[in-house]
Amino acid sequence: MTSAHPGLPRVSRLTAAGLVTGGLVGAAEAAVLRSVVDPRQAMLAAQAVLSAAEARGVAEAAVVALRAMGLAARELGDLEAAERHLRRAVATPGAPPERPAQARLSLVTVRTERGHPLQALRIAALAWPALSPLDRAKLDTQRAVALAHLGRYQEAVAACDRAVQVLAAAPGTVDDHRFLAGGLLNRGLVHAFRGDWDAAMGDVTACLELARHAGLDHLARLAAANLPFVAVRRGDVAGAFGHYRAAEDALFGFPERLATMRADFAGALLAAQQPGEARELLTRAVPDLEASGAHVALADARLKLARAELLTGDARRALAVAERAARDLEAQGRRSWLPLAREVVLRARLALDGPAPALLEALVACAGELERDPAHQGGAAALRLEAAEVALALDDRPTALTQLTHLTTVPGDASQDVRDSTAVGSAARAGSEAESPDHGRGRGRGVTPAKVASLPPALQELVRAPEAPVVRRVPGPVLRHAMALEAELRGDTAAALRAARDGLAEVGSQAGAFDDPALRAHMARAGERLAGLGLRLAVRDRDAAEVFAWAERWRAVAAPPPHVADLDEVRAALSEASPVGDRPCGTAPDGGGAGGAAPYEVGQHGMALVEFVAVGGSLVAVVVTEERAVVRRLGGLEEVAEAVVHLRYALRRHTLGDGPPANRPVLGPPAHGPGDPVWEAAREVGRLLFRPVEADAGDRPLVVVPAGPLHTVPWAALPELRGRPVSVAASASAWLAAGRRAPVPAGPPEVAAAAGPGLAHARAEVDRVVAGHPRGREVPARGGPMMEALASAGVLHLAAHGVFHARSPLLSSITLDDGPLMAYDLLRLPSAPGLVVLSACDSGMARAPAEGAPLGLAGAFLARGTACVVAGMVPVRDDDALSVMTLFHELLARGEPPATALAAASAKTEVTGFACFGAGHRPVTPPPRHPTA
Repeated sequence: MTSAHPGLPRVSRLTAAGLVTGGLVGAAEAAVLRSVVDPRQAMLAAQAVLSAAEARGVAEAAVVALRAMGLAARELGDLEAAERHLRRAVATPGAPPERPAQARLSLVTVRTERGHPLQALRIAALAWPALSPLDRAKLDTQRAVALAHLGRYQEAVAACDRAVQVLAAAPGTVDDHRFLAGGLLNRGLVHAFRGDWDAAMGDVTACLELARHAGLDHLARLAAANLPFVAVRRGDVAGAFGHYRAAEDALFGFPERLATMRADFAGALLAAQQPGEARELLTRAVPDLEASGAHVALADARLKLARAELLTGDARRALAVAERAARDLEAQGRRSWLPLAREVVLRARLALDGPAPALLEALVACAGELERDPAHQGGAAALRLEAAEVALALDDRPTALTQLTHLTTVPGDASQDVRDSTAVGSAARAGSEAESPDHGRGRGRGVTPAKVASLPPALQELVRAPEAPVVRRVPGPVLRHAMALEAELRGDTAAALRAARDGLAEVGSQAGAFDDPALRAHMARAGERLAGLGLRLAVRDRDAAEVFAWAERWRAVAAPPPHVADLDEVRAALSEASPVGDRPCGTAPDGGGAGGAAPYEVGQHGMALVEFVAVGGSLVAVVVTEERAVVRRLGGLEEVAEAVVHLRYALRRHTLGDGPPANRPVLGPPAHGPGDPVWEAAREVGRLLFRPVEADAGDRPLVVVPAGPLHTVPWAALPELRGRPVSVAASASAWLAAGRRAPVPAGPPEVAAAAGPGLAHARAEVDRVVAGHPRGREVPARGGPMMEALASAGVLHLAAHGVFHARSPLLSSITLDDGPLMAYDLLRLPSAPGLVVLSACDSGMARAPAEGAPLGLAGAFLARGTACVVAGMVPVRDDDALSVMTLFHELLARGEPPATALAAASAKTEVTGFACFGAGHRPVTPPPRHPTA
């Protein structure tokens, strides 16, 4: 279909036979205009004009037609063909001088995109003399792209500023609008390179509005393609993915443009600390950019991919990709970008080989290179801090102090500036100025304002006096970390802890500005090393109160509770908490558990909280009871992680029926015991986690706060926790908050239950749940009714398939009849039930980018106000889920709190794949009244 546009002839229908010589140039110019609106039709039209022009010897028409073909090929992503057509246009003799100059104008961006920005600037200099003032403004919009890719951002902005001023006053043809919108877009992208996101958003939005008004749909799509990364930078990750999906649809059929958009979006996701999602986009973008010959964008994408590989844990792959990116950047003359590639190379080598004196020297040098560019100040400071820590690991205190002093000499707080005598990008440009034809040799030497004014505008900013010195900025968290390390080296532990605490508070303030829990959790990772420093110092002194305070402070950064609980508040709550409601301790409801399952026998000492804390490569536990708080060292984090993996694997094999059959009955769950793989694996996890704390916790019901790999532990499978009420919480503060919002039952709750598709016993399970509660009702397993039930019911039970996405946990879902109910959907709920039961495989699984914010289905419900969630931690057989959930709801209806009911049901049925999250000690049904003596 041919796109219509006011004022444009329908050039696609022009044929060589119908053209007269006088109309050939006009038809070729129409094809140029058509190239950005409908590049495929423009290509056909330009080919027809070219044939006629060559046949009649009309050189001017031939040059313009070849330019149209080059522009159309570029829009279609064929950069090699675009350059071929444009070079042929430049080389065609006999045309007026402005026509080859216009072809050179178009060639500037193509040559830049193909990886030769310095050559692009030479081409621009050759084009300049023959161009009209209006065309020179258009050339400036293209020069800006080359300048930006060379890291010469001030010059790029100046070029765009001049161009926009001229083009805004132009007659207003379609071509004028196209270049004006392009100039705004290019300036916005340069602002984005510099980190000026407000200015970037303003220019991109203005480009989008202008392109839509002028009917430049293709350019509007390109502007819209930049919205995903701008949205991420503004904190709207969910909105960014919406923009991304729209851009994917709009750019379908334009693989180079689509790949560039994906790479840009990935860069924003990297900045938002979401390397997994970024890596997925980049692995799709790099092959398409390589195929299209977009060498500049390809080098950029490879550099981003190297960072993503490093952040997702593949240092060896990161090293290889970063070295390839560095070679590409060197070949393109983009020397100001080389320090970014070297940084990834050095960090990868540090991860692979560990600290070494030569590596330390290289880290310091690279930090100095990065520091010269205003856009890389934050990265330079972070790398210098890394160098200081490497120096400390090598026991090189003088070098460590030198690097730390460099960071902490910023007067006042981190927002104040320190002047550096190095001019913007001077070292990065030293090698390129001689090569670039639009650079004067006498930059700043005796140049007067009158001399500058007499030069062409494109050269004025290149010969002005030396620029203002670089403003060195150190991000607040980096500065506080450096201050803490300095204080520690001086032996001032109090000052070190104070600086670390201030830095962590600043990270928390930054992360707390985002509503999206995933973005907030990822942004909180900036405080991980600060928290680690505080925890290390606290654990060194074996101060349980200080370790607890730092653990809670760190967890509050990613998921801020109403307030951070102190130790006395937690001890009081543990003393008052009764996991058996108002029933006298040690008695089962009605003299015995439902179906013979006796609930846990509770002593007279309340509950205990075990908060696990990762400190470096080790795991420690803070055990809090009514009487005291203690710190216990548990061992290596890697050993614990491996044991958890073995346990999950053993449970999975039993569930799927492919494990050793010796201890598995023909019907029913496995009878775990000595010699059974599940029992042996569970005993090992229990030995590592609970043997060191069993004397401190006693036989009390537990609140467990996991760390690191412990978010995937099926707690009910551990021998030490068999039949024992366990409530899992993101932090002690989160457990207290969940308890406060748990409704006090005045009567039986409204219970809604739904059966998802594809499960043999889901219907029977729902029937039993509904029959077991006086106010039970079934709801359809569809999105609309489900969202209504979530807003109105006191208890919701879902028997369905569950899917956990480890890389993007908020895409985890429960399968309904009309599609998945995702964790992201739950974040829009105005309210949520007090208790949610997810009778689904892996529905309780979570990934915590930062401690305190386990992301997944259970975490999403708790974030929306649910007090307690019961969910599956491993695959569970359909018949096993039926048996354990039947017993669980019988006990729940008799007044048992969820944690107690689940513990008793799991012990009775030997189905240990479910866990209780949140306020598991709060009953949802009033316990039966017993006559007093």
